[in-house]
Amino acid sequence: MKLKFISLLACTIGLVTSCNKPAETNADGKPETKSRGTIGVSLLTLDNPFFKVIGDNITAEGKKHGYETTVLSADKDGAKQGNQVKDFIVQKVSAIVLSPCDSKSIIPVIQEANAAGIPVFTVDIPCNEPGVKIVTQVATDNYGGGKEAGKAMIEALGEAGGKIAILHFKQAESCILRVKGFTEIINEYNATGKAKIEIVTEMESGGAKDGGYRAAEDGIQADADLRGIFAINDPAALGARAALEKAGKADQVLIVGFDGQPEGKQAIKDGKIYADPIQFPDQLGIQVAQAIVKHSKGETLPPQTLIPTSLYRKADGMKDPELK
Repeated sequence: MKLKFISLLACTIGLVTSCNKPAETNADGKPETKSRGTIGVSLLTLDNPFFKVIGDNITAEGKKHGYETTVLSADKDGAKQGNQVKDFIVQKVSAIVLSPCDSKSIIPVIQEANAAGIPVFTVDIPCNEPGVKIVTQVATDNYGGGKEAGKAMIEALGEAGGKIAILHFKQAESCILRVKGFTEIINEYNATGKAKIEIVTEMESGGAKDGGYRAAEDGIQADADLRGIFAINDPAALGARAALEKAGKADQVLIVGFDGQPEGKQAIKDGKIYADPIQFPDQLGIQVAQAIVKHSKGETLPPQTLIPTSLYRKADGMKDPELK
């Protein structure tokens, strides 16, 4: 009996000790989080710093909740993005995040992910095509931002009005929404009977500096009276500015961009770009990662979350502590 009592006492002490034992910690002294799998991320491009910020924030926020993250650049190539998604399916990732290169061509592989039971989320660029299941879409309010850009152009040109060009990237749904909002505001303004702002051309910029440069160069050669350019992102706007400087028309043509990347903000402060509706790519990354966590817990999510833009002018740049 005595031996049995001692044995029972030892077990009891062991159980109490085990219950009071501190949680396992990692090298930083923080509680170790059990791995919840991998988030596979395929973004439009990582050449644009905007998308790198999104990827970095998905990675950081996912890590807080026990996820590993693989972030890949689709390099604006729909076929390449499709192959990346197929690889994610083979790897049996826990979730897939896309900023689609082309919302239509990506349909079949999203359907493959749906069939495999892997939840699909989109960030920045939506996919509103029928036949696919997207858990939720986290994006900038691109349509609202386009309206802000239209208001900025009206403000920039003043009572004189004039001819303007749009530097587009028609491959991306987000840019289509920006141009839609911009055009609507310009049309509303023209209907008031004030000095007309005439959209004389839409040119493809590829959403890149070199494409913006070539498009702006073509625009000013085709129309010597051009007074304004709306570029759908900062790289295209900065490329356009370089073309204007080379042509000696930097003071004649005013640029409204979109994004609010550091280089774009600096150009606004320096008077090279008039204004930007700025986005918040860090919040896009954080919110899509949080959406993955909520979905994994069975929470119901809205079809989309839109993050408003904020119009950034030179006065904002002068007060911005992050700029030179």
